[in-house]
Amino acid sequence: MAVGSPPPIDIPPVPGFRLAATACGLKATGRPDLLLVHMHPGTAVAGVFTRNQVVAAPVQICRQRLVGGRADALIVNAGNANAGTGPQGVQNALEVSRSVARELSVPEACIFISSTGVIGQPLPVEKIRAAIPSLAANLRDDAWSDAAVAITTTDTFPKARHRRCTLDGRPVLLAGIAKGAGMIHPDMATLLAYVFTDAAITPMAWQRLLERAVSASFNSITVDGDTSTNDTLLGFASGLAGNDLLTDPDSPRAAPLVTALNDLCQELAHLIVRDGEGATKFITITVAGAKSEADARQIGKVVAHSQLVKTAFFGQDPNWGRILAAVGRAGIPINVDAVDIHLGDVQIVQKGGLDPTYTEARGAQVMSAPEIAVHIHLHAGSAAATTWTCDLSHDYVTINADYRT
Repeated sequence: MAVGSPPPIDIPPVPGFRLAATACGLKATGRPDLLLVHMHPGTAVAGVFTRNQVVAAPVQICRQRLVGGRADALIVNAGNANAGTGPQGVQNALEVSRSVARELSVPEACIFISSTGVIGQPLPVEKIRAAIPSLAANLRDDAWSDAAVAITTTDTFPKARHRRCTLDGRPVLLAGIAKGAGMIHPDMATLLAYVFTDAAITPMAWQRLLERAVSASFNSITVDGDTSTNDTLLGFASGLAGNDLLTDPDSPRAAPLVTALNDLCQELAHLIVRDGEGATKFITITVAGAKSEADARQIGKVVAHSQLVKTAFFGQDPNWGRILAAVGRAGIPINVDAVDIHLGDVQIVQKGGLDPTYTEARGAQVMSAPEIAVHIHLHAGSAAATTWTCDLSHDYVTINADYRT
């Protein structure tokens, strides 16, 4: 189930990108499972990938090709992760890449590839190759909804949003699609996300902007603490907006693009948490008064990942002791006698102990809401960070126990 109503997908065409999706038989459900995106020649590309030491074949290939800084096409399959498949998995991914290059008459080195799904099973290359000609023949500039559906696995709704900004007086459009509902944890997650823009920007500057955007979005969420083998965030910039080429990511000229990109990535990340497997609550955890942002982020991650905290939220139990205990085991020196904790606008902990004005009725009222804000103040400095998570329900166990069946 999802927390809140999924937003409608109404993304306009982004100059320089055409898309097509189909069902080639990788998903047992028969739903769309293959996406192809054809791009304007010379499109700038940037990327951020999983930090898991077990790395899927397509991630290995994308890391190598990212050095070139240019992309002509993207192909994504869902239903098979092509991870834990050894050298043959790499060869299978390369075979798919070569097929796309031949069909679109573009350099193979400019083809980017992603996979998501079950780990350890051989990639059904022939099914994918057989579908590529039809995909190429049906490319459209308005197929964003189809694209968002094709990359999903256990998601309950497709995730796609867009933003607009102005650079040098020229209108610029950014569109993003993402998938993810489980195996979501900071350092990316079973998370695929793609951002497309018509901004003119160098690959190096684009890479810097994308890396920064990840910190306060995809790397600030957790559903279950598992980090995937396939995490991929790729950004593509066609350069067709007509703005002067952006070369400096820190230039004031880049500010509108920075704001739009950060906002887009954060909303996509929030949609992933809202669609967390079995989720019934969307939880925002803000840690303030820390000595550094890194300290605040670390404490927020530990609280957000705590299974005891997450199950308390599912049970609508304002068990503040679990939150305080998680703060204390984050590995960051704190003065527990200075810690304050609020649930929504209700103070539950004052100076490390139960607030004298707190009542269980007030706490239970906050915990019954579908969206809950947790504010932890350390009173040790001026730094802050926010992490987003969801609760942990019975349905999470059911979904993952039945994943391969």
